[in-house]
Amino acid sequence: MRYRRFGKTDRQLSLFSLGAMRLASEQLASEQSASGQSASGQSVSGIAAQQVIAEAIDRGINHIETAPAYGRSEQLIGRALSALQLNRGDGRAQLTITSKLTPTPEGAQIAPAIEASLDRLQVDYLDCLAIHGINTQTHLDWVTNIMLGAIAPLQSRGLVRHVGFSTHGPLALIQRAIATNAFSFINLHYNFFFQRNAPAIEQAHQQDMGIFIISPADKAGMLYTPPEQLKTLCAPFDPLLLNYRWLLSDPRITTLSVGPAVPAELAWPLEAADSDGPLTELERTAIERLNVAMQDRLGSDRCAQCDRCLPCPESINIPEVLRLRNLAVAYDMRAFGQYRYGMFENAGHWFPGRRGDRCTDCGDCLPRCPQQLDIPTLLRDTHNRLRGKQRRRLWED
Repeated sequence: MRYRRFGKTDRQLSLFSLGAMRLASEQLASEQSASGQSASGQSVSGIAAQQVIAEAIDRGINHIETAPAYGRSEQLIGRALSALQLNRGDGRAQLTITSKLTPTPEGAQIAPAIEASLDRLQVDYLDCLAIHGINTQTHLDWVTNIMLGAIAPLQSRGLVRHVGFSTHGPLALIQRAIATNAFSFINLHYNFFFQRNAPAIEQAHQQDMGIFIISPADKAGMLYTPPEQLKTLCAPFDPLLLNYRWLLSDPRITTLSVGPAVPAELAWPLEAADSDGPLTELERTAIERLNVAMQDRLGSDRCAQCDRCLPCPESINIPEVLRLRNLAVAYDMRAFGQYRYGMFENAGHWFPGRRGDRCTDCGDCLPRCPQQLDIPTLLRDTHNRLRGKQRRRLWED
C-alpha cells in the first residue's frame, strides 16, 4: 500500500480508504436474517465488521470513514476497534477516523452529536469531521454561519482535529465552499466517467486540501459489473482498475473510497494499491480508445458538459441527463444510466434536477449551447433510452 499526505491535515493516508456505509447495511441485513448471535455472544454483524476492518488494516488501509447516517456503522466500527485494541494508544494513533455531521443541526446540538459519535466509535477524538453533504447554498451558509463556530470549541478540546466537507452539489457551489478556506479536506465525486469537478480538484489542491474521492466504483459507472462493450474498450485492463489508475496517476488526489461488505471484496480493488505512478503507455492507449469511442459513436450529438445550457426553466439538469446519454451510447452503460436517471425527482438535493421528458421546447438553452446541440430532442431521446420498464398501474386495464 502506498500513502499520500492528506493536504493541510498532514496525515499520511493510504491510497484506499475503508468506507463503512455498505458494511453497515449489508451486515445489518445479515444480522436480521440470521440468529443475530455467535456462540460467544457477539453479534454476527460485529464479527463481520471486525473481520473487514482487520483485513483492511492488514492490507495497509489506515483511514476509516463512517457517519451516523450509515445505519449501525459507528457501533460496528467501535466494537471492532475495541476488540482489535485499536481504539486507544499506539493502535489508535496509526489510524485516521472520519465521521460526519449533516449541515443542518443547531449550534447547541453539535457537541452532543459529536460526543455520541465518539461514544459509538469507542474513541476519544475524531481525526476528521466531514460536513455531510454541502449540496445547496443554504447548506453552505448554515455551515459557515452556525456550524463552524460551534465546532471550534470541540477542536480546542481535542475532540475534533480537522474539519472538511463532502458534496454532491453543483461545481459553482463546490468552488464557493472551497473558497471559504474553512476546510482542510474535501470528499468529492470525480472519476474518468465524471470529470465535471476537475476545476474543484485543482482549486482544492491549490489550497492544500486533502482530496478524498468517494464512490469511484459504483457512482463512476457500476464498474464492478461493467458492460461487455466497456470491457472491450478498456482491454487488457479491467474498467474498474483502469479508472482507479486514472485517478491515482493524479498526485493531487490523496485517497479513494472502497466499501467492502466482506473481507474478500477488498482483494480486487486493492490490486491497484501500489500503482500510483504515471499512466503507462498501454494504459494511455486504453484511455485514448475510450475518448475516441466517445467521439465516434456520438458524433455531433456529444455533449461536452460545459453547463452553458443552464439554468433550465423546467429545472432539468441538462448536463447530467446528457452525460448519462453519452455513456449509454458510447460505452453501452445503459444499466448505470437507468440507475442514475431514475434518481431524478426522487433524491432531493443529493441528485437534483428533473427528467428529460419535462422539456417544453421553450428553446432557452439552444442559443447558449456552443455545440449547437438539438437539446430538446436529445433530452427526449435520453428519457426513452433510460427511463426503464414502465409498470402497469393497478387501476389501469
